[in-house]
Formats: sequence, structure tokens, C-alpha cells
Amino acid sequence: MSASVKIGEESLMCVNCGRRVNSLYIQYSPGNIRLMKCENCKAVADPYIECEFMIILIDLILHKPKAYRHLLYNTLNLKSVNIKGIIWRASLLYLLLDAFRVFLLKTSNDGWNSSRSSFMSTSVCGKVLLDVFLGNIAFVSVLLLGTRFLIDCSFSITSYLEILLAVFVSSFFKMYLVAMMVWEFPSHVLYIIDVFVLSSNAVAFQVSTQQETIRCIIICLSAHAAKFLTDYWT
Repeated sequence: MSASVKIGEESLMCVNCGRRVNSLYIQYSPGNIRLMKCENCKAVADPYIECEFMIILIDLILHKPKAYRHLLYNTLNLKSVNIKGIIWRASLLYLLLDAFRVFLLKTSNDGWNSSRSSFMSTSVCGKVLLDVFLGNIAFVSVLLLGTRFLIDCSFSITSYLEILLAVFVSSFFKMYLVAMMVWEFPSHVLYIIDVFVLSSNAVAFQVSTQQETIRCIIICLSAHAAKFLTDYWT
């Protein structure tokens, strides 16, 4: 019986120990596969291959590094997908959700009525866009500078792209802002979502850099603090 092996030139990763692997499974026929084991930890390299999306999503919400390794390295494989296209789409969605967050925050703080025509006014839109632009410039700058000087100064461009992709993807908690279009929530819910985004970013950042947890938390916390202060200043 002939078998086909999925090979990623060591760009794939064992979700258990974080070591690079050549393949995740052997496919004998459509729907008939055998999961490969990691040579380092001797466990199945990626059991998420056989899991439903909801199980993966739940583990992402629970901040499990295994789920982030599966998503970032075995699903969004940089050597097999258009990384620039994914980053552009992820960053666009990230900025749109962030703009909605800023608008909700300003609506809560200033007492604006979202149903009024002022929402479409040039001054309101310009202020929201300015906050989003400056805040995220500060966020990305501190994130990359922290990576440059506190972790490894020899990182390549691809490594920085991996970090940006990890941060954008792990900010999926911002999707909960969409629920605020349907139901009314107190303003402090926005800050609760920010905390979840921060913690999720820290886990994804650690997975993408494979560095100490405390350093990853400090860098992510500093980046979010820079963004918060920029938003407060503007």
C-alpha cells in the first residue's frame, strides 16, 4: 500500500515540546491517516489535526500553548501560505475592531449617542482614526523594539512577521466587541476584553519566540501600556 507523507521541511512543530518536525501525519488514502510522533518527546506531534474547530477554539480561549503552536505553525505555515496576504487581512480586521473599540470607549466616556448623525461626522471619524493609528504605531513599535533588544537582536524579517502574525491572530478576543453592537454592556467590559487580549498576546508571543514567560509578559504589557497612554494622550 502506497503512503503519502506531509512534509514541511522542518517548518512544522510538535505542539507538545515545541521542536521542529518533518511531518505531522502519513496519509494512506483520503480520510485514512496516521498521526506521526515527535522524535524528541515521543508523543503525537499534533493531535489537533483530528479535532473539530470548536475544540481548538476552546483551547485557544483557555490560553493553551499547544493550541497556539498548532494554529501558528501547523495551520498558518509560513512556508506553505501567503504570509503577507494573511498579515494584511489580519491587520485590517484588527484595526477595524480596534476602531470600533475606540468608538465605544469614546461613546461611553463622552456620552455620545451612536444613533446620532455625529457618528458619521468628519471630526468624530477623524478622531477615532487618529487614535487607532497613533495607538497601534506605538504598540507595534514597542513590541518590535522589545523583541529586538530584550530577546534576540539577530531575529530575521521572517521572525518579526511571525511575531506580528501571532499578535494579530491572538487578538481574536476583540471579536467579542461585535456583541456590543447587539447588546448593551457597561464600559468596563472593554477593559476586561483588553486584559484577555493582553494575556492571549503574551501566550502567542511566547510560542512564536520560545522565550521566558516573564520576558514575554513584560514586552506585551509594555506594548499595551504604550498604546493605552497614546490613546489617553490623544
